This record gives sequence, structure tokens and C-alpha cells, in this order.
Amino acid sequence: MSFSAPPGSQPTAVVTGGAGFLGSHLIDRLLAEGWRVIGIDNFLTGSERNIAHLEGRADYRFIKQDVSEPFTVDEPVHLVFHFASPASPIDYLQVPIETLLVGSHGTKNCLDLAHTKGATFLVASTSEVYGDPHVHPQTEEYWGNVNSIGPRSCYDEAKRVAEAYTMAYYRVHGVDTKIVRIFNTYGPRMRLEDGRVVPAFIGQALKGEPLTIFGDGSQTRSFCFVSDLIDGIYRLSQSSEHLPVNIGNPHEMTIKEFAEAILSIVDTPSKLEIHPLPADDPKQRKPDISKARRVLGWEPRVGFDEGIRQTIEYFLGVLGTQAKCRLR
Repeated sequence: MSFSAPPGSQPTAVVTGGAGFLGSHLIDRLLAEGWRVIGIDNFLTGSERNIAHLEGRADYRFIKQDVSEPFTVDEPVHLVFHFASPASPIDYLQVPIETLLVGSHGTKNCLDLAHTKGATFLVASTSEVYGDPHVHPQTEEYWGNVNSIGPRSCYDEAKRVAEAYTMAYYRVHGVDTKIVRIFNTYGPRMRLEDGRVVPAFIGQALKGEPLTIFGDGSQTRSFCFVSDLIDGIYRLSQSSEHLPVNIGNPHEMTIKEFAEAILSIVDTPSKLEIHPLPADDPKQRKPDISKARRVLGWEPRVGFDEGIRQTIEYFLGVLGTQAKCRLR
């Protein structure tokens, strides 16, 4: 699965959301694979900290741009990754219109760029297209159970329309398109305050604060370490697959089990604290990755203990003197 670039040339990839958690890790992987990379971000939720280590590289260029507005790139492009979007509830509930725009207008603008340049296009979709699922684990053939008017719909439906746009450009314009459905991912460069369960629990444990569990903690998630996820995405970008592919770790655990795992790793006085369950919060989330195994030869390799310790060490560096507790 290799990209066919003109002889003697360096292929160029565009990554929107390039200053985000996943986008910045994707850029690192592309550079390591020998690509020239153009990162695009408007810093709505991305961070300059995530891309500071790339400054001065000859094979990297950054453009500050809201991709919901029309834009172009003044050089050849071979691959477009559309990763721009708020991705945590605390973000997209604050900016629902911007979230809808980047999933709709932003996806179309990125597809137009790929179409104009004759480039391959890969869109970052999400397990949230399955909503609160009636099918478990979730396969790519499941159409989902999404509340189209609920508070989370700005994100869920933005990703669903992004998939619809992507398939339309494949069918109508013949754009070489890919769709990755990303399940819960964690690792260094997550924002401590982004509201998702991994940074929330780690931050609370390191500060010695109560770990806030929503509902009774029986809802399940499957956590994939970021390097595994990026490997799956890169493999998909080099494949001939056009239909959606789940990328995630099928190892399922309840939120309460995850909280207890954090408490067993961090030497903290923190206890569990129960809060009401938010509206439309999925009760179960576990990917069926049979297709990724078959089509991409991919499966996750980083164990939970290894990945979570790397993540905690990263947040210890972020917190600095605010951290009151350490790894056991």
C-alpha cells in the first residue's frame, strides 16, 4: 500500500485541523513517511503547542485558515486529510454552528480542493454516527440511532453529512475518497480541559480532586492509543477502500472500571463522585474492527497500561506544579 508519486518528487499532504490532538500526530506520521505536509488550522480548538516542534522544517508549512470558508493551496497536492472539527462535547456544545459548518461547508471545501488537485481525500468521521447504538459491537453496516435535534446533534449530524458529501464526490466526480470512523482515542496532546473522560479523570486524579462519573458508570467505552489510531488512518489513506472503516480498540470497559484503573495507577486521594448522565450520552461504544483487519491488516498493538501511563506522564508535564499526585 504505497502512494504513487511522480518519479523524483516528494508527495504533498494537506491536513486540516493540523494543530489538533489527532491532526498533529497525523502530521508527525506523514513527515516520518517522507511526505511534505501543509497543516491548516484556525486554532478554534487546536493549539500552537501541538505543532511547535515542527517550526523551521523545510518539509512542513502551516496556514492559518478556517476551512469552512473557501480556500485553495498554491502548490500540487496529492492527499487531503480533513480533520478540522471540535471533537469533545464541551467544545461542540459551545460552538454548535461552527461545528455544523466545518462538517458541511468545510468538508465540501476540502473535497473541492482534492477534486481540483486530483488528490486522494480522507475524512475523519466518528463512532458518534452510530448514536446510542442498538447494535453492539458496531459494524460499518449499522446505520445508527442518532437524535437529530438533541444537544449532541451538531456534532453527530455534521459528521454524517461529511460522510454523505464524501460519498457524493466519489460517485459524481470520481474523487478517490476514504472515510475513517474514529472510536475513543487517547494519548499525549489531548487538552486537559476538553471535557472527555480520559483527560478529565487524569487531571482530577493528578490534582487530588474527585473523579466525576456521569450516571452509574456502567456505560462502556473502548480506548485506542493515538499511535495505533494514526497507523490505521495512514494505512487507510494508502488503500483502495472507499466505504467507511472503523478504527478503534475493541477492548471494552465501563466508565467506572476506567476510573478505578486511573486510581490504581495514580497515587491520589481522589474518590469517585456521581453526576447526572448528559442527554443522548451513548450507553455502549465498541468497534467491530473485522474490516480493518481484513482490508488494512491493522489492529491495535499498544496495551492500555502502557498507553495510559504515557498519557499520564504527558499531563504531569502539562500541569507542572499544579500536579499534587504522581504515578505509583
